[in-house]
Amino acid sequence: MPETVTDMLSRRVKLSNGLSIPQIQLGLYMMSGPETTRAVRWALGAGYRGFDSAQWYYNEREAGQAILSFLSSPENTAGLTRKDVHFTSKLRDNSTNYDAVRASISKSVKASGLGYIDLFLLHSPLGGREARLTSWKAVEDAVLAGEVKMAGVSNYGVKHLDEVMSAPFKIKPLVNQIECHPFNTQPEIRAACEKYGIVIEAYAPLARGMRMKHPVLTAVAKKYGVTPAQVLVRWSVQHGFVTLPKSTKKERLVENADVGRFELAEEDMEKLDGLDEKLVTDWDPTDAD
Repeated sequence: MPETVTDMLSRRVKLSNGLSIPQIQLGLYMMSGPETTRAVRWALGAGYRGFDSAQWYYNEREAGQAILSFLSSPENTAGLTRKDVHFTSKLRDNSTNYDAVRASISKSVKASGLGYIDLFLLHSPLGGREARLTSWKAVEDAVLAGEVKMAGVSNYGVKHLDEVMSAPFKIKPLVNQIECHPFNTQPEIRAACEKYGIVIEAYAPLARGMRMKHPVLTAVAKKYGVTPAQVLVRWSVQHGFVTLPKSTKKERLVENADVGRFELAEEDMEKLDGLDEKLVTDWDPTDAD
C-alpha cells in the first residue's frame, strides 16, 4: 500500500541500543543561517523530524532556534515537543586535549539551545589515533552526563571502526555517517558496520546533483514516474540507511520525502548498485592514518 510523505517521514531506524532515529532527515550542510531557519521550519511543517548539523556548518544556533520557534508556534498543529525532534551535530576537529573537546561539545549544546543534542558524531577520523580515542572519550562522557543522548562517528573507514570498537569504552558508536549513493556504495565500510551493528547514515544521497542525468538513473526514474532524486532517496531507504537529502527549496523538501508511492524492484536495485564508480563529491578521509 502506498505511503504518504507523512508516513515516510515517520519511519524510524532502530539502533543497537534499542533507541531509534528518523530514517529520512534534512541535511543542513552548506546552508547559511537564514537558509537554515527557513528550511528547518518548512521541513517541520512538512513532517520532517530529524535535522543533521555540525560545528563546521556554522548553523547549530539557527537550526535550534528554528526548531524551538516552530514548536511554540501555531504552525505546530501536531503538538510536537522537543522529544519529538531529532537533532544531530558533529565535532569539527579531533584533539588529544580532552578538556578542549569536552568544552566544544558543551558549546554546541548551548548554541543549539535545545537542552541536549540527540546524536553527536566525530566528524572525521582525522588527527590520528590518540586524538580519535581522546575525542571519543569526551563524547562518551557527554552522553553519560546527559548533554548528548546518542553517539556515533562520521567518515570512519574500516580500520577506524576496528580501532574504536576494540577500545575499552562503555559506549560504542551507534552510527557511521558516510557518503553513500549508487555512485559510491562503500561495500567494505558497510560490511564493517554490519559486523558491529552500526547503522549507516548516508550523506550526499543525491550525489550533490552530479549524476542526475545518468542514463541508468533517468531510465529507472522514468519507469516509476518519479524524479531521479526520488529514486536515489528510495535506494537509500530500501538499503535500510538513514538518509540525509538536502534542499533549501520548500517543494523539494517534500519531493525528496515523497518516496512511499513506489518500491524499486530487485532488478532495479541491482542496476543502481552496479553504478559504483567510487565517486567522491566533496572529501573522503575514510583512509586517514
